[in-house]
Amino acid sequence: MESILNYDTVTLDDANSALVIIDQTLLPGEIKMLHLTKQQEIWEAIQVLRVRGAPAIGVAAAIGIYLAAKEIQADTYETFYQQFRAASDYLNSARPTAVNLSWALKRMEKVVLENKARSVAEIQSKLRCECETIWAEDIDVCRRLGENGLTLVKPGDGLLTHCNAGHLATVRYGTATAPIYLGHEKGYHFRVFCDETRPLLQGARLTSFELSSTGIDTTLICDNMAASVMKKGLVQAVFVGCDRVAANGDAANKIGTLGVAVLAKRYGIPFYVVAPSSTIDMETATGDEIVIEERDGEEICEMWYKKRMAPEGVKTWNPSFDVTDHDLITAIVTEWGIAHAPYKESLRDIFRKKEEA
Repeated sequence: MESILNYDTVTLDDANSALVIIDQTLLPGEIKMLHLTKQQEIWEAIQVLRVRGAPAIGVAAAIGIYLAAKEIQADTYETFYQQFRAASDYLNSARPTAVNLSWALKRMEKVVLENKARSVAEIQSKLRCECETIWAEDIDVCRRLGENGLTLVKPGDGLLTHCNAGHLATVRYGTATAPIYLGHEKGYHFRVFCDETRPLLQGARLTSFELSSTGIDTTLICDNMAASVMKKGLVQAVFVGCDRVAANGDAANKIGTLGVAVLAKRYGIPFYVVAPSSTIDMETATGDEIVIEERDGEEICEMWYKKRMAPEGVKTWNPSFDVTDHDLITAIVTEWGIAHAPYKESLRDIFRKKEEA
């Protein structure tokens, strides 16, 4: 089996003015690289999950807005900035829940605002440098997440993860899977259980694919099997990623994560959220304020089946995420350290460390 780790999930092809991504809608059957040159293509890729995972979305957005800026022909800063903001707002509308999308776009906009006195060509050059920096930082951050997360487990542990917070959700390593990959390098021989993750099956199509292709002991289970696996004593820790962490520690992640957290609490299993600081939104007080994306109900009626598997006209509710309450989370693993309750204080400490670095 070819390892997906041979490919970067997101990258810039500046010579051809293209965002290069793995089309994740085709996995695991086909590994296809897409070269996206139009803003509509990039927006569509984010919206339909050709590129997905909060960190990867952020990197894709940074590259995408650079490519948009590269095409702007303007004689004045004001004209350039007006078109830049329009392009940024357009990309930001692709998906509402992942904070990395708006985080990356704001970071790129900051470059524009801080260089008002420079020529348009100079601003475009600085935007290229900034998106490349964001790309490189993602790799470094994920490795540090892995190093911190690895301190929470021991060799031979059984680990459970939900959705895909792996290599495919970042440029490399992943967030929730970063401790797994680093442990694999060190000979920890983890046993990993991947929730299938309905309705889009990211755990089946993506996580089990990338982990097993790397030689990690991987077992795929349906979402409703997690309780039985835990009850048998096969799971010593749960690692999940997230798309947004509120200031109080509530964490939004793929739908079904809340249920896993409730089960982990019942069986006394530590539940860890692995979150780069870019995913922590200190301006959002609690999880109640996080906008939850609702997707087309046809995803649970027709997708993956040759014939429709639900009656025509049946009502559907298809939220893409749920919010895990902070009291169900054992710790939040960041690149700057591990935060424990009370999260309002420990997350502030994380950002203090980041600012002092």
